[in-house]
Amino acid sequence: MIGGIHGSILHVDLSTGQITVEEPVEDVYRLLVGGRALVAYLLLRDLPRGADALSPENLLIFAPGILQGTNLPGSGRHGVGGKSPLTGAIASSEAGGWWGHEFKRAGYDALVIRGRADKPVYVWLNNGEVEIRPASHLWGQQTAPTQRAIQSELGDKRIRIAQIGPAGENGVLYSAVMHDINRAAGRNGLGALMGSKNLKAVAVRGTMKVPVAMRKQVTGVAKWLGANYRELAAWATEGIGRGTQDSLMNWGYLGGLPTQNFSEPVFEVPELLSGERNYEMFLKERDTCQACPITCKQVFEHESENPYQKLDPIYGGPEYEAMAAFGSNCDVTDNLAVAKANELANANGLDAISTGASIAFVMECFARGILTEADTGGLAFHWGDAELLVRAVEMIANRQGFGDVMAEGVARMSERFGPETKPFNLTIKGQELPMHEPRLKHAMGIGYAVAPVGADHMMNMHDTDFVSDGEGIKRVNSALPAEQHVRPQLPTEIDENKMRIFFNELNWMHFQDCAVNCHFYPYNYQHMADALSGVTGITYTIQDILDVGARAQTLSRLFNLREGFTSEDDQLPKRVRKGFKEGPIAGAEITEETIARAKRRYYELMGWDPDTAVPTRSCLKALKLDELMMDL
Repeated sequence: MIGGIHGSILHVDLSTGQITVEEPVEDVYRLLVGGRALVAYLLLRDLPRGADALSPENLLIFAPGILQGTNLPGSGRHGVGGKSPLTGAIASSEAGGWWGHEFKRAGYDALVIRGRADKPVYVWLNNGEVEIRPASHLWGQQTAPTQRAIQSELGDKRIRIAQIGPAGENGVLYSAVMHDINRAAGRNGLGALMGSKNLKAVAVRGTMKVPVAMRKQVTGVAKWLGANYRELAAWATEGIGRGTQDSLMNWGYLGGLPTQNFSEPVFEVPELLSGERNYEMFLKERDTCQACPITCKQVFEHESENPYQKLDPIYGGPEYEAMAAFGSNCDVTDNLAVAKANELANANGLDAISTGASIAFVMECFARGILTEADTGGLAFHWGDAELLVRAVEMIANRQGFGDVMAEGVARMSERFGPETKPFNLTIKGQELPMHEPRLKHAMGIGYAVAPVGADHMMNMHDTDFVSDGEGIKRVNSALPAEQHVRPQLPTEIDENKMRIFFNELNWMHFQDCAVNCHFYPYNYQHMADALSGVTGITYTIQDILDVGARAQTLSRLFNLREGFTSEDDQLPKRVRKGFKEGPIAGAEITEETIARAKRRYYELMGWDPDTAVPTRSCLKALKLDELMMDL
């Protein structure tokens, strides 16, 4: 057996209480590695075509990769997946923290949960032993008290908890699966999927060693990271940066900070939401994930007799996406209110991006007169209303009043409110756009369009990383013959040069979500090939790891095609394609012709039919998926 695995996938049926263990063939691990590729494979294999995402048939899959449990820096992550209640497409989201490491050391490579319990339950996994325990006493509780209760009940504070909050219990379609209280597998509505199964939590404790074939080779990669991260990941290290919050001021300066639902070219006061100001006002300490020397996770605290102005450090603090989604995108300048909105999202189990986007959508409906106080239960959703922002998050989580409507997400609200809202329904495949401006990063806009889960900024490339001859360009060129080497390019350009970058970087990002590794680490392709080779004992080349990413994309595409999606769903909303008349990126736009040309070239590079985006037989053979999929 190869290193990095136990050779077993745990299956739990909550309808029958049956617990079984599958021992997959080695090719499942060797070719897919874990994470998103494994999720897509299991969905294609075991989920009936057309199954309702909120039915007992749907699968909730916790999928670490081969690197989890090995103590390689950056591997403190894992994937969660299923069929998305929000979009109907594949759901795949990743979370950091400690849960994935602990789960892997409990003796299994993945967990597949199906069925629906009659009453609320949680799953307790302890070094190979599995128990389904009652959770009615936990139902309705927020994430921090739930974690404390389970750890107390089981008598071990080292137990790691994956759970849903009230939002998942109430079926909010963009609810999250929370880990270690403040790490979210946030996108695609996986919390609603988990809640539909009456599953409150999965608690894990593991002390088993994960076999590593060539420890010295893995240690070599770790030592390189230790010697270089302070320079190459300076944005995240103690005393130098403030994690992803540091980017907010930069995007504001460049015109890339979404404002008023992506309708305005400039957010005039980004300094009010900046990481610098947040740290000065709220920072208590910095946190990190398992085996990670980079303390990029901020912990905020603020004392107040007013509960809506008090920040509890147990819920961490907001990242860039939350600051932008609740802040500039809603035109809210009060950084305490924005931080509180993020805290309530973590406490209740909500995706910060979709929550902020849904509030911004309603604010625009109100500003345009499409909605009035008569429609919203007497609430005036004005741009910039900080108090309303915080209140709205709680309303959504509890499906209280108009929050019940907002809990359905932007796409469904747009259908409900009428065709006047279509121009500012900023969703792709039903999922709300992240907080990165496509008019600044054109290839990222194409990435939004083709992402299998709907608009996503992580399984994507950021054009601004390739404007100079730095680490990004070097990384891509390491995978290309000399005659195809790419060059630095403006973020608003899309030509063959940019498409070669795009193709390789998407495969790289998808690979990292199979491994599962932190995207913010300064590893290059060769580092990950060496690490995976050292863990497994199998030689992986740069092309091999990029092929893993291609398999993840191809299997996800096959699942979406099976569920009724086509290349016509790979679109980018017109608002974020049309250029602004003023501001730093005035005139920058993505034409329909550019999108059509870029999509076609992307499909060709992937080995899919350039018109339909259906993976060809030669593609499946080249990726060695033909034999693996013979039984599907």
